Amino acid sequence: MNRQDAIKKLMQQNIVVAVGCTEPVAVALCVAKAKEVLNEEVLDVQLLLSKNIIKNAMGVGIPGTGMIGLPIAVAISVVCGKSENKLEVLQEGKTYVEEAKVWLSSHKIDIEAKDTDKKLYIECICKGKNNTSKVIIADNHTNFIYIQSNDEVILNKQCNETDDCEEKDDILKTLSAKEVYDYALNEPIENLSWIYDTVTLNKKCSEVGLEGNYGLQIGKTLYNDWDKSIRKEIIGRTCAASDARMDGVTLPIYSNSGSGNQGITCTLPVYYYGVKVNASQEKITRALILSHLMSIYIKSKIGRLSALCGAVNASMGVASGIIYLANGTFQQITFAIKNMINTITGMVCDGAKPSCALKIATTLNSAFDSVTLAMKNIVVDETDGISEHDIDKSITSMGKIGRYAMDATDDMILDIMTHKE
Repeated sequence: MNRQDAIKKLMQQNIVVAVGCTEPVAVALCVAKAKEVLNEEVLDVQLLLSKNIIKNAMGVGIPGTGMIGLPIAVAISVVCGKSENKLEVLQEGKTYVEEAKVWLSSHKIDIEAKDTDKKLYIECICKGKNNTSKVIIADNHTNFIYIQSNDEVILNKQCNETDDCEEKDDILKTLSAKEVYDYALNEPIENLSWIYDTVTLNKKCSEVGLEGNYGLQIGKTLYNDWDKSIRKEIIGRTCAASDARMDGVTLPIYSNSGSGNQGITCTLPVYYYGVKVNASQEKITRALILSHLMSIYIKSKIGRLSALCGAVNASMGVASGIIYLANGTFQQITFAIKNMINTITGMVCDGAKPSCALKIATTLNSAFDSVTLAMKNIVVDETDGISEHDIDKSITSMGKIGRYAMDATDDMILDIMTHKE
């Protein structure tokens, strides 16, 4: 496989359709597989979860249920979940919510934290009258690494706890910001047109968010503000999609790197900015590829889940796409990303929840400010903070902070969240 095909495959693996917040959805997917392996009525469900999964599943709306949290997501999956649907496993939640509530009222779900260094770890044990099943998802929201039926091990891809087992495509080991840029600008347009599917779905979610009263109504409020600027309109449209999604709307969206909010953020600001400046469809398409792929590249340095908010890398992708639409250069893209690294590195992820749209608004404002400066060739000095002369080294340094240095922050956040009075 040549590098161009490998990059396209990387994008298609990381830009996928999801219904609902991907952490509880991934738990539901694990439950669905365990139920199928059990092959009889599920009487008891035990979940052992990494702290990042618990953090991101506690306060977010579950699609079609009007409820938040893992218990109803698990119950929906037991009642109607199909593992073949992957991150759309909860798509029929609205239809089966009453049946799920009945199951939930008469069955036991035990949820505990797993003592693991893995950021993304989901272990589900289902028990029936005669059988027991065990399924583990790790490192990636749809990556099954262990499946067991009674004493029979059906799949075992587990590795030592000290190993870095997160799936990394070979292309990510050598990818650079410049190659991301070159691919977006030079790949034949017929190989890129599929990215427009992200606009179709994510735009619909935004429109629903603007029409309804979802979450904190952050997007709707910004969009309808009396002093609405183009920037505020674009940010409002983007946040409205997050408002609706995090409040449990039953709509599919395109995610990026395992996150629906990152997929929304990578897509909508770039698309709407392109429309505002009357860019051609080809140029908008290339800008979307640049935004999504740059976010995937940066996220690979941070890790699939971490204490660093995913809107950080997604908004850096947005800045890249907007500079391209504004006829800027690759150097100016690096300026914008460096400016953002010295601005929003350290923004914590305190779980998936309706107010995530506030973080999206903050990071997008940073993107617009950094783009404005970069287009005037203003960039932070390489002696400032963690920024370096080389853009890839700067991104790697930020990734180290999110992947390793913020572990203690993650522990404290979860402790605070689970001990509220």
